[in-house]
Amino acid sequence: MLKKVCRSGIFHTAISLSTGDDGMGSFFRTEGSRLIREYRNEILWIEPWGANSLRVRGTKRAAMEQQQDWALLPGPGGDAAEISISDDGRSAEIRNGKITAKIFPNGKLAYYNSEGRLLLEEYVRSRDNLKEFVSALCINSREYSPVPGTNDFRLTVRFEANDDEKLFGMGQYQQPYLDLKGCTLELAHRNSQASVPFLLSNRGYGFLWNNPAVGKVTFGRNVTEWYAGSVQQMDYWITAGDTPAEIEEAYARVTGTVPMMPDYAMGFWQCKLRYQTQEELLEVAREYKRRGLPISVIVIDFFHWTKQGDFKFDPEYWPDPEGMVRELREMGIELMVSIWPTIDKTSENFREMHEKGYLVRFDRGNSIVMDWMGNTMFFDATHPGAREHLWKIIKRNYYDKGIRIFWLDEAEPEYSEYEFDNYRYHIGTALQVSNIYPLMYAKTFYDGMKAAGQENIINLIRCAWAGSQRYGALVWSGDIHSSFRALRNQVRAGLNMAIAGIPWWTTDIGGFHSGDIRDPAFHELIIRWFQYGTFCPVFRLHGDREPHTPPMGTSGGGIFGSGAPNEVWSYGEKAYEIFKKYMFIRERLRPYIKEIMTEAHEKGTPPMRPLFYDFPYDAAAWDIDDQYMFGPDILVAPILYEGQRSRKVYLPEGAEWKCTIDGRMYSGGQWIECDAPIEDIPLFLRNGADLPI
Repeated sequence: MLKKVCRSGIFHTAISLSTGDDGMGSFFRTEGSRLIREYRNEILWIEPWGANSLRVRGTKRAAMEQQQDWALLPGPGGDAAEISISDDGRSAEIRNGKITAKIFPNGKLAYYNSEGRLLLEEYVRSRDNLKEFVSALCINSREYSPVPGTNDFRLTVRFEANDDEKLFGMGQYQQPYLDLKGCTLELAHRNSQASVPFLLSNRGYGFLWNNPAVGKVTFGRNVTEWYAGSVQQMDYWITAGDTPAEIEEAYARVTGTVPMMPDYAMGFWQCKLRYQTQEELLEVAREYKRRGLPISVIVIDFFHWTKQGDFKFDPEYWPDPEGMVRELREMGIELMVSIWPTIDKTSENFREMHEKGYLVRFDRGNSIVMDWMGNTMFFDATHPGAREHLWKIIKRNYYDKGIRIFWLDEAEPEYSEYEFDNYRYHIGTALQVSNIYPLMYAKTFYDGMKAAGQENIINLIRCAWAGSQRYGALVWSGDIHSSFRALRNQVRAGLNMAIAGIPWWTTDIGGFHSGDIRDPAFHELIIRWFQYGTFCPVFRLHGDREPHTPPMGTSGGGIFGSGAPNEVWSYGEKAYEIFKKYMFIRERLRPYIKEIMTEAHEKGTPPMRPLFYDFPYDAAAWDIDDQYMFGPDILVAPILYEGQRSRKVYLPEGAEWKCTIDGRMYSGGQWIECDAPIEDIPLFLRNGADLPI
């Protein structure tokens, strides 16, 4: 029998312990709105954290660490909750809106929605005297294995698997799966891999693994198992909702939303590897204007600097940054500049940053963490002093010259060897905290730009973690291959990134590696990718194209060569006419894009999302992984195979759909065969929406 303890947004501190029939004290107590269980050296906290949501923490240390909220914003106040503890003090419940957590006598946790339907329950196989299911396996749901010689644990948390469950989110992985059921994912960042550990289940819940430690998760058929290699405590957040949108918005409220995207960022971005001089870049911008083409952003990529870690233009190749910015602005073009967090050991800033402890440290071996184009170390983005120090340099050498958008590359960070047990940050070892690095890297620039008075901040970055979105992070999918296979992977990766709470996402149109501008097969790929990119949150052309051009010098900005031209006129007249068509489609859609970016800013609604987001009651929509919605009114069915000139398209039920290729109307709830000549990507307008495509 459960006895009601309290129901209110405001609780008294602690309650008296009840006494069970055997005379033992209760395992439970409350502090404020928090339910606490203490049993066999484990401290377990469960408390409201936003509407219909709970935060769950546990440890076998002497006390719970309360200073770090990691991805979460500080706890929302005034959440109504109901806590009940059994008469014998062995079990309890806590309810916050649509979610209820039950703790059984054996310590197992289970979560239910407002209708009492089971959402998620822990996996326990134990033999005990608490009259629960008995098993000789002795497998605990929460396993804290001590790391010898430290105060940390190897943490494993297990949940029951469900055959009918579909799981989405978790960030960006280079694989062909949207539904992650059956997958094992590394909880670590690499070039083109971003671990953002929030998932959405078709059972009606969202789950955030609120821990930046390196680890892995397995969504098996027999068990779901989360693992972290070095932690002080367990920390996760769970929410219940009736629709994916309700779940996503609840998650956005507790981790933050993107700023409002500036108007210029909604247009076309021109980039290549790499413009080698100021005059080369300006001439490309002038040519876009001479041709009457819409362009919003042009990009200066890496090695425009004197040396990695100097953080400044090489004046031999970039003699007048202020004048360059001024001319571009007169053309209506914003300039983005690449910044790397690498500090060459011979750079002018290395000694001071090293002496002040502003660099990522190492536990063994040589003091080099990346050895590409120089012997370098990474700036430690987890160190508040390092963040402030770096921004002062960036402000002096870039921001004060007019640069208002940055490309934050190498943000994982990309170690030459991913030996996470060898690196150490200001706030902990890499095993403990490495995954938070890209969030702190984005925060470095966001805080500096905000303090300078800038609004609507956006910076391109190659990695993210949960919460990165609130610091203006626009993530791109890294140095991917130029192939249809890679394109197929990006469609799934972008949709899972959106569900993971990162609404600003893009790819290198055409892929990064191996595209040859002379190859007709690559022309087909980049055309299809360009069509897809038109309907991504950011429309950005980039890549390392063949054939390469040689370096221009032996030092500074001259030591690295470049790829072939990568402008829209670089691939022949036929491709150019198709590119031009989609550039103007994107331009005409700017008012619509502004509406969906406003929703992303205000509610966390991802601009591109799987079909089930808008059509959750259509069972078939949960199985579609190669189509998506771009805002509420455009269904996009990209062409993902070489030589493909038609494809099957599923039109969700509950709407009528207008094909933009032939103008025909179709009823929802059916598959159709859609023509897709090289000039066209299949698009369908919901209920015949009046959009200028």
